[in-house]
Amino acid sequence: MLVGKTYAYTITGSVAILSDAAESVVHVFAVGFAAFSVWLSHIPPDESHPYGHDKIGFVSAGFEGTMIIVAAFYIMYAAVMKWLTGLEIQNLGTGTLYVAGATLINAALGSYLVWEGKRHQSLILVANGKHVLTDSWTSFGVIIGLILVMATGWKPFDPILAIFVAANILWTGGKLIRQSVGGLMDEGDPELDRQLRSILDREAASRGLQYHEFRARHSGTLSWAEFHLLFPGSTSIEQAHHAATEIEEAIKQATSFPINIITHLEPMERHDEVHRRMKSQRMR
Repeated sequence: MLVGKTYAYTITGSVAILSDAAESVVHVFAVGFAAFSVWLSHIPPDESHPYGHDKIGFVSAGFEGTMIIVAAFYIMYAAVMKWLTGLEIQNLGTGTLYVAGATLINAALGSYLVWEGKRHQSLILVANGKHVLTDSWTSFGVIIGLILVMATGWKPFDPILAIFVAANILWTGGKLIRQSVGGLMDEGDPELDRQLRSILDREAASRGLQYHEFRARHSGTLSWAEFHLLFPGSTSIEQAHHAATEIEEAIKQATSFPINIITHLEPMERHDEVHRRMKSQRMR
């Protein structure tokens, strides 16, 4: 697709097509980093990374967002410079056909990547799929600009559409960086929280138990949840451990994504008092 867009720019001189080709150049580098990130994220935990490597997905999304923003500023610069130095455009019909072909391929590929990414809880695939879809929207904007130039003969439509396209991908790049930072900072996910709490409420109530200190987060390709389970004081360690394991397995069976669960076992009686005493000791 990059070769096709580059050829289309060569025969037309359209700055809008140049902006589309520049976005594809960025995408080549971004895909390379994304492929490396997918490989790294599936390496099992080791001594240096006991929690695994899947947070590389957030780094990949941030890198891809940054590359998109760089491309957007370059497109704006190229559009303004072309406009100021004079617009020479030709062979727009052929160039438009090349861009249209790339648009259809990108739309199908991007939708597939986002679908696969959501199915496997892979931020890397989702981010890359959104980048591909952004590329298809870029191409669609370019096609509109070229059609307007051919229909009206007014060449400034070409750089104007290029600038609008750049503004759109600038917004997409900013959202990817925001998502990356949120993931690295362990930002909460209300939907994940709601889904896990509903399962936990049911499983705990069916066993006459209570829970508190619930927390959940995404780490890229894996989700994590932790909570304290409250048992009657007469419950043995063996019984409590068995019930906690059953609850953990029930949550894993009820979710469609990989998840690690950490439970902490506490007695129902006087557990608040114990926590207050421990907190007071830490403060002293």
